[in-house]
Amino acid sequence: MLLVEKTGPIAVVTFNRPEAMNALSKALRAALRQAMVELDTDPAVKVVVLTGAGERAFTAGLDLKELGTDPLGMGAANATDPAENPARAVLACSKPIIGAINGVAITGGFEVALACDVLICSTNARFADTHARVGITPGWGLSQKLSRAIGPYRAKELSLTGNFLSAEQAYDWGLVNRVVEPAELMPTALKLAAEMASIEGDILVTYKSMIDDGYALSLGDGLALEHERSMIHNAAVTPEMVEARRAAVQARGRSQ
Repeated sequence: MLLVEKTGPIAVVTFNRPEAMNALSKALRAALRQAMVELDTDPAVKVVVLTGAGERAFTAGLDLKELGTDPLGMGAANATDPAENPARAVLACSKPIIGAINGVAITGGFEVALACDVLICSTNARFADTHARVGITPGWGLSQKLSRAIGPYRAKELSLTGNFLSAEQAYDWGLVNRVVEPAELMPTALKLAAEMASIEGDILVTYKSMIDDGYALSLGDGLALEHERSMIHNAAVTPEMVEARRAAVQARGRSQ
């Protein structure tokens, strides 16, 4: 139900329940947590791509059929344990995660998408927050992360109607990085992953955490955080190290 394929420094993690719209069953949530822990601690892996099998769904969120037979199942909607909360499982990975959104990302699936660092969408992708329509409130971060991504007015429009947001509209609203044809989704995501993976792994982890941790603070506190961490990191960088990379940076600039 969860596929993990490693090619060099890139790992592709695929929700593989297309017959159930890749719904997040209890077993799948646990498998995602385990995979993320293993990839986070694997020194050979620098970047992760997260996607869904098929073209219908990235993931439709919690497995409602399973919840209907489990009286304790609704507790997963407010779980803090990353083995139960897949958004936290994704957020706990220190390495960059590219979400390759192949189809619908609904409710809990929307929350998992928002936990990724970069979103590349197929034209088949659509997003929806149906929490209010089924009479519950989000517990995996959607009410806070969505408004920070697209602004509170647009977030309220989506969450208080349950309406779908197309891939193109998501791009226009700044929710996703780019939209491509279905056949180009994985090649585009893997190309971006390769570009990230060409950078030293410790820099990727350090820079990602600086952005994420600083974004949760005021601008003044974020600048102080940047200064503190930059002083520590840059103290270990020598002029020789910078010079060794300068030619490669210049060559890349000429080729782009």
